[in-house]
Amino acid sequence: MHAVWHRGERSGDPAREDEFTRLSGGVDLDAAARAIARGAIATPTIASADLSERAGGRVALKAESLQVSGSFKLRGALSKLAALGDRAAGGLIAASAGNHARAVAQAARIAGVGCDVFMPRDAPVSKVAAVQTLGARVRLSGSSVEEALELATTLAAETGAALVHPFDDLDVIAGQGTIGLELLRDVPELARVVVPVGGGGLASGIGLALRRERPDVELVGVQAEACAPLADAIAGDGAPRAPESPSAATIADGIALKRPGERTLPLLRELLHSLETVSEEEIAAAMVFLAEDAKLVAEGAGAVAVAAAMSGRLPPLDGTTVAIVSGGNVDNGLLASLLRRHETVAGRRVRLFTRVPDRPGALADLLKLIADARANLLTLEHIREAVPLHVRETGVELTLETRGREHTEQLRGALQRAGYDVSFE
Repeated sequence: MHAVWHRGERSGDPAREDEFTRLSGGVDLDAAARAIARGAIATPTIASADLSERAGGRVALKAESLQVSGSFKLRGALSKLAALGDRAAGGLIAASAGNHARAVAQAARIAGVGCDVFMPRDAPVSKVAAVQTLGARVRLSGSSVEEALELATTLAAETGAALVHPFDDLDVIAGQGTIGLELLRDVPELARVVVPVGGGGLASGIGLALRRERPDVELVGVQAEACAPLADAIAGDGAPRAPESPSAATIADGIALKRPGERTLPLLRELLHSLETVSEEEIAAAMVFLAEDAKLVAEGAGAVAVAAAMSGRLPPLDGTTVAIVSGGNVDNGLLASLLRRHETVAGRRVRLFTRVPDRPGALADLLKLIADARANLLTLEHIREAVPLHVRETGVELTLETRGREHTEQLRGALQRAGYDVSFE
């Protein structure tokens, strides 16, 4: 992880200050707090001793992965729904690859109004199914969220239904800002908030809540290193660099957007204390840490703030740093793969190859030795081809679960003393 931008002294540019004032004045956090009570919950802030030890200071987790829709997005959707009032009767329209779609569908269901959601053609099947289960009409169109959003905008203009933008909307920003209000209430010694940044709605909302009541609290944004278009724009007036095929480059696909919004960019310029990036390895490690140690399921985008805190490169502060776990709607296959990979790296999952005599009972003898060593057998395969074997031998490949590297070496010694020629991977 490394810092790609750090705010120095505020610019003092009157035009920039005026733009910030104009935008921030349109964000009604108190109205949003009343609106989200209709269907969202106040998620817990959980102290993490393990993460605090790694970071060198007090760190807690804001578990938005436990939100009703599985992510923070429901807050913004409910805030927008309340702001629309009677205009919501014509239905809601959204575009998203997952979390925002699910949140808007949930909000529409609560309000009893229709909902059309445009999702990219390659959106995960599980996320499409989750949106359909909530009663929304899913339209698989476009190769990216940006293309889906263009189609959604066109349909909204044609039908008069209300478009709920995923981040570039002041009512949506206000809804996300209710997380900041909860942190100010629940964490008396709040010193820093670390937040994922995609389109910027979450960071903008939390930042405005902090600026209103505790401007001394640092706001640190985090992007995936493979897709960090904000860095070129945050310090100046230029447009963000648009990455090629952003969602394919990172497991944090929920924040893999080409650019922040026209409303969020000027807010981020004034609110962020610094902008960090984390690597794919760091994101994967954070997802595993959350699952194994914190007992929280997080998607890649939901884990980037924890990845930044785990890196140890955020200087400890007097007070508590809170990392936002923004969503838990992860593909089960991906999470299972990361957990297996972690067990292999940690030496708890090993693959063993050896040879046994091709006679009845030979395999049972080998398995008894493994059982006596208290290793757990996961898979077993006979290998008879592409391996140099005696005519009366058969190869055996086993996947085993051990307690770690020391236990694996003990198993190796036991097998070798019994006469087995073994190789481990």
